Amino acid sequence: MMYKSLSLANSSSRSEWVRLRTLTLLRWMAVSGQVLALVVAYAFLDIRINLALCLFAIGLSVGFNIVSGAVLTRIQRLSEPAAVFSLFFDLFQLVLLLYLTGGLTNPFALLLLAPVIISATALTLRSTVLLGASGILAITLLAKFNLPLTRLDGTVIILPDLLLWGNWFALVIGSVFLAIYARQITMETFNMSQALAATQMALDREHKLTILGGAMAATTHEMGTPLATIKLVASELQDELGARPELQEDVILIKDQAERLSGILRGMGKTGKDDLHMKRAPVLTVVQEAAAPHQDRGKTIIFLTNGLTDLALEARMPAIPRHPEIVHGLRNLIQNAVDFAASKVWVNIQWDRTYLHISIGDNGRGYPYEYLSRIGDPFLRRSKAKKNPDRPEYEGMGLGLFIAKTLLERTGAQLEFTNANSGKLDAGLSEHMAGRRGAVATVRWPLELLKDDQPSYKNNPKFNI
Repeated sequence: MMYKSLSLANSSSRSEWVRLRTLTLLRWMAVSGQVLALVVAYAFLDIRINLALCLFAIGLSVGFNIVSGAVLTRIQRLSEPAAVFSLFFDLFQLVLLLYLTGGLTNPFALLLLAPVIISATALTLRSTVLLGASGILAITLLAKFNLPLTRLDGTVIILPDLLLWGNWFALVIGSVFLAIYARQITMETFNMSQALAATQMALDREHKLTILGGAMAATTHEMGTPLATIKLVASELQDELGARPELQEDVILIKDQAERLSGILRGMGKTGKDDLHMKRAPVLTVVQEAAAPHQDRGKTIIFLTNGLTDLALEARMPAIPRHPEIVHGLRNLIQNAVDFAASKVWVNIQWDRTYLHISIGDNGRGYPYEYLSRIGDPFLRRSKAKKNPDRPEYEGMGLGLFIAKTLLERTGAQLEFTNANSGKLDAGLSEHMAGRRGAVATVRWPLELLKDDQPSYKNNPKFNI
């Protein structure tokens, strides 16, 4: 199964997250706060402020909001250049206001971090670095160039150099740290939400295929009897109309078309799984069904029971539900093994009175050790890795393993990812993978969670068509 069409990790898709309305509302909130701060400083703190210039700086934000609201619709999502321009304007307006009100002496200098953090959460890395560098430059200039705050009695408010450069250092470190922190958290949240969406898409597709297969099975089953009757009657008419060849040709045509329809229905019915007899099956049958799309891809898939290639134990195997989550999850694990195997994939099934284990190993290069503890998270990738020529449609995002892990854990399974040379192989695979480095994925269910929850086969419903 391929997910080439899902450009989930494309950073350019993040650059149009910001709506004009969001930035407009934030700017109106900033304007309100700035006006309130001016009133409090002038009326209650006895600080001499050039109100005309300060109101001019605040008026720039008011005018920017009015113009942008008139030119663009409020619900419009800004392009990358438009969002960057908007944030640069906010940074410039704030720098101008801080220049008029004491520079870094003004405690509201902390607000210089806001445009950088917004960029880190919603824009590309290049835009964030550009805004961050501009913010640090602005902080440095404000430390040296500003109109100092003066009280009405003429006292000039000047911070000692230690506190002034301490503020500068704190703002610079804060802008870098908060930008990195905000970007990392946002990216992880974005990746996880997108991966979960892809998981739901895969599960929905498997459910639809299961339902469609059930309808096919029911159709094949119920139409089998009337088709057999048509073919029987056609054969009898063919014998009786031997002396009338013009009618016999029509009868032969009816018989041939009935045979053809019967063949079509048999082919469609092979995928039918909605019959209650097919709701549960021996675990080997379910595993082989999951592996079916990858049987003819040039790699040998070897099925084992307790490490043995003798599958005579199938009759004593536990039956498990043929849930889409189980089939699709196992299919993704097998697909990953086939993708990276050199030539062979082993699927070992073990069980006891308490647990069922399915281990899937290959003779490939194994999981990268630096990512082994994070296998199963979405969008793992090596920063300098080249694309695998054997699977060019994949970008190393780990999405398939994430989907498999998520779906199987929904059924109560526990998953473990390791390499064959780690010393953690189960007894069934140790003989076949001894001395190899290939990857091994192990799925374990408590048998209690796989008990039969379906009605008796005797209650298999009759379809009346």
